[in-house]
Amino acid sequence: MALSTLFEPLQASPIGRLVAESTWIFPTVETLHVFALTIVAGSILVVDLRLLGVASTNQRVSALTKDLLPWTWTAFVFAAITGTVLFTARAADYMALGYFYAKYIFMALAGLNMVIFHFMTYRNVDSWDVGPTTGAAKIAGLLSIVFWAAVIICARKVGFLI
Repeated sequence: MALSTLFEPLQASPIGRLVAESTWIFPTVETLHVFALTIVAGSILVVDLRLLGVASTNQRVSALTKDLLPWTWTAFVFAAITGTVLFTARAADYMALGYFYAKYIFMALAGLNMVIFHFMTYRNVDSWDVGPTTGAAKIAGLLSIVFWAAVIICARKVGFLI
């Protein structure tokens, strides 16, 4: 039995049918989802570019992260909620797509990269908060950009295949 068949009841549920069949719910929630993801990716990109020494070099890394992380996390939670609503409409269809799984694999890699950065590299931020960052910080920033770009590419592929 394919994994996608396990999600057919969710797709056929009243909420799944409502989201899928409404002329305005799916596009409205999708628009909100894209806005939230734009804030997530944009705020992360600002920090990543600072880590790479490409932008915001006059800003302290710690100040930048302090200012942006609340926006990032709030938008991420909102994106997760709206994404779940969208998922109900086509759950079985999404589960049949490799790009859907790839999106979450890249998101998990981005999360792992963030955890390693915050619990290892960022511990010594005082020594590189101003000016050039360390090699480890640059690698974290570059990996973050690659992983989040892959998430976005896979998400768009999913949207075009469904």
